[in-house]
Amino acid sequence: MVDHARAARMAKRIQQIVATAIEREIKDPRLEFVTVTDARMTGDLHDATVFYTVRGKNLEDEPDWASAERALTKARGQLRKIVGDQLGVRFTPTLSFEVDTVPEASAHLEEVLAKARAQDEAIRKASEGAKPAGEANPYRTSSDDENSEW
Repeated sequence: MVDHARAARMAKRIQQIVATAIEREIKDPRLEFVTVTDARMTGDLHDATVFYTVRGKNLEDEPDWASAERALTKARGQLRKIVGDQLGVRFTPTLSFEVDTVPEASAHLEEVLAKARAQDEAIRKASEGAKPAGEANPYRTSSDDENSEW
């Protein structure tokens, strides 16, 4: 029987353990700019997926995704041992690591929204002095009904 609440709690705990272990226990300089963003557990509590992102050394630098992936792959066994020691469950889940693409997707979405706002502003400025085509009141009134031949 699948207990989704327990899986979610374990995933949150695994996220905290892995993030702390990367920061304090794993002595690999390639993991210095890795940030653990999320973790997910399968319903049977046997597999955990840890999502991460990598930032550059400063704002202008591109993140080194390949070396971060190699470092996480190399440290997978050590991280699983640390998770097993701190989690205290019968079966320590296997760990897999995936790049979290949410920050890049949200940055792209923000750019698209900024372009849309700029276009809306340009249309608003272009339509400031515009007047509607045709008469001021395009609807029929009761005086028009008396004059019509219908």
